[in-house]
Amino acid sequence: MKNLLNDQNFSVEIKIKEFSYNQEVLFKNFNFILKSGEWSCLLGGSGVGKTTLLRCFAGLQTEYGNIEVSCSDGGQLGTRISYMAQNDLLFPWLTALENITIGNKLRGQKIDEEKGLYYLNLVGLLKNKYDLPDKLSGGMRQRIALARTLMENRQIVLMDEPFSNLDTITKLKMQDLASELLKTSTVLIVTHDPMEAIRLGNRVYVLYERPGRLKQPIKIDKNKPRQITDTNLLELHAQLLNQLSFEQNNGLET
Repeated sequence: MKNLLNDQNFSVEIKIKEFSYNQEVLFKNFNFILKSGEWSCLLGGSGVGKTTLLRCFAGLQTEYGNIEVSCSDGGQLGTRISYMAQNDLLFPWLTALENITIGNKLRGQKIDEEKGLYYLNLVGLLKNKYDLPDKLSGGMRQRIALARTLMENRQIVLMDEPFSNLDTITKLKMQDLASELLKTSTVLIVTHDPMEAIRLGNRVYVLYERPGRLKQPIKIDKNKPRQITDTNLLELHAQLLNQLSFEQNNGLET
């Protein structure tokens, strides 16, 4: 089954005049552009606002600030976006298959069980199709959430630490899978894993300070996913670690 994305090219830009939460200004005069068809990876110390920024892109934090999100083609974001939260957000009364196909149900569409089974198989959980979430491990639940995100087949994909609960081998496999299926999508991924960012990102950003600011991105032109044994990759990994260490040593919480 092929990933049939609209081939229309457009970038996505967020402009935050000011965003405050609990009387603290998290963003002020902040601009960030997601380049069309690229993976942007966002890192930074805990509490600096990575998840908040992701939610701003998704239109989930508008009550806390003056936020404008726009597409370069002038179109609306609407159904172009798929959002994978840090928590799996599975419905506890639905089976794995029902959770993956929940988008069909919420939109009043015919449930595409065949497609749901296809994606369950891709993440290695076909045998668990009728299991409820409480029968599954945290890593299995996260793979179901990933399968649900991939099945939505959107042009813009926002993911918050989508591989964090997985063991090392499964993590690499799921990174490879997402990279292949979303290779023409515009993706923003929040991660605490520098190697993950270097493997998957076309542009890797470090968010720092309050109000939040972005370091100049590390740009990587090589095809992805990249092999962790690649010497150039290891050099970029060291460069990114230096950026993160510098910011954390200058006052960011870890």
